[in-house]
Amino acid sequence: MKDLNNKVALVTSATRGIGLACALKLAREGARVYMGVRRLEATQEICDNHADEGLVMKPVFFDAFNVDSYKSMVEEVIAQEGKIDILVNNFGTGRPDQDHDLINTDEEIFFKLLELNVGSVFRISKLIIPYMIENRGGSIVNISSIGGTVPDISRIGYGVSKAAVNNITQQLAMQYAKYNIRCNAVLPGMTATDAVSRSMSEEFTKSFLSHIPLNRMGTPEDMANATFFFASENSSYITGSILEVSGGYHLGTPQYADFVGRKMQE
Repeated sequence: MKDLNNKVALVTSATRGIGLACALKLAREGARVYMGVRRLEATQEICDNHADEGLVMKPVFFDAFNVDSYKSMVEEVIAQEGKIDILVNNFGTGRPDQDHDLINTDEEIFFKLLELNVGSVFRISKLIIPYMIENRGGSIVNISSIGGTVPDISRIGYGVSKAAVNNITQQLAMQYAKYNIRCNAVLPGMTATDAVSRSMSEEFTKSFLSHIPLNRMGTPEDMANATFFFASENSSYITGSILEVSGGYHLGTPQYADFVGRKMQE
């Protein structure tokens, strides 16, 4: 018997990268997975391509920039299933072209990132938790970022928004534990998604890896495995956890790269 048999999961922004890996992992573990997406036809094609594995995956419309779609997404899943056992708040966005240090960051962009990255977690969780209370339990997994715990020389809006996601994770964990609702966060480090591969130069990637003791980028599947752990009963006594899945990035001495990491890259 699979760990998530008879469970209903909702994963936002699930057509690629970490979101798709999470949807596939939960489905392979037996969950009926709804994928909150804008591109319904393309996502249906993904679902059809995995149907021969016996995976039950369905697209449902979600547009993070359209708040009305949050409610319609949740209502559609409830109408079809009557419950949502697992919520993976995977949506997150950044604007590195306009999100820099404090002085040079566009103020409108700063607050827009808060609105989107924190607001989506707040609003979707607020819609779903009453159903989890009615169902006597559930698991919420927020996909945050190592950027929410490690200050940077740039991307202040993104970092602050992800720090807020970490905090709201623990707020929800405290407030709804009495209803057997758990809330945890997965904090990816540098992850080898298509978007990262396109945006990072070889020189930058090599430099970044010199700070990672495990000496590799993470994979979407690494993040999906952590998400599955929190979604399943394997973590039934864990809530409010902020789990860095980053290969040991920023662990230990700041001089690590000078003495060890760069030699590993040679």
